[in-house]
Amino acid sequence: RFVSAGPCFSEEERPPSPDIEFDSLEEFVLQPAQQGATVKCKMTRDKRGMDKGLYPTYYLHLDNEKKVFLLAGRKRKKSTTSNYLISIDPTDLSRGGEHFIGKLRSNMMGTKFTVFDNALHPDRALPDMSNARQELAAIIYETNVLGIKGPRRLTVIIPGMGKDSERVPIRPRSDNNGLLMKFQNRKMDNLIELHNKTPAWNDDTASHVLNFNGRVTQASIKNFQIIHSKDEAYIVMQFGRVADDAFTLDYSYPMCAVQAFAIALSSFDGKITCE
Repeated sequence: RFVSAGPCFSEEERPPSPDIEFDSLEEFVLQPAQQGATVKCKMTRDKRGMDKGLYPTYYLHLDNEKKVFLLAGRKRKKSTTSNYLISIDPTDLSRGGEHFIGKLRSNMMGTKFTVFDNALHPDRALPDMSNARQELAAIIYETNVLGIKGPRRLTVIIPGMGKDSERVPIRPRSDNNGLLMKFQNRKMDNLIELHNKTPAWNDDTASHVLNFNGRVTQASIKNFQIIHSKDEAYIVMQFGRVADDAFTLDYSYPMCAVQAFAIALSSFDGKITCE
């Protein structure tokens, strides 16, 4: 059994998110988490009403008493590759809507994903690209030697941070100089490379385990932690199951909510999902 789980499935309460105040939801979900703080969220999957559960809607809320809504996401139907729209309105998930905040797009194989914000396609942007969309993340799934039964291997590339803790804007004119290509060519200036933490083998449970410190209560192939290779103790993001259609998603600097939510959405995608 290859699972990643919380420590011995303890039934302890999930520690809630600290209270977070913000004026603009749109600004908050695109802003990196404050240094030294972990934003703790809950992600839910709603399979009702959408083509027998083929196109569930995913919601992200702050995991505290107020359960403040942050983001919603859903796969687009008539798209040749997996394409998820991300919205700051739980009911308006339209591409042309004013609440559209970003999207997640996969390659044909469904193994690599790019996350974009809601600005203009490069073809429609100004010549100086100042209003062109930014690439917020690239997500790469590697097939492991054990096939689908082993722990997944995951690489995440995100833009680096400037002196003022602002994200360095990455606005490629084409996919040929986007994050995925930069990573492939090892042109990593102003980029941050993250990986999932390799779960440890536990002889007692005959499974692979990660310590989520009470934030995850159910074993699932989907559970993962994202770390910086230079500091494996620093968890930039963690994601794991707490019920059939409920998951905790926690993220820290330099990640923002849209990046973390999109990474979680990619883990549900059909080509790599193995429940």
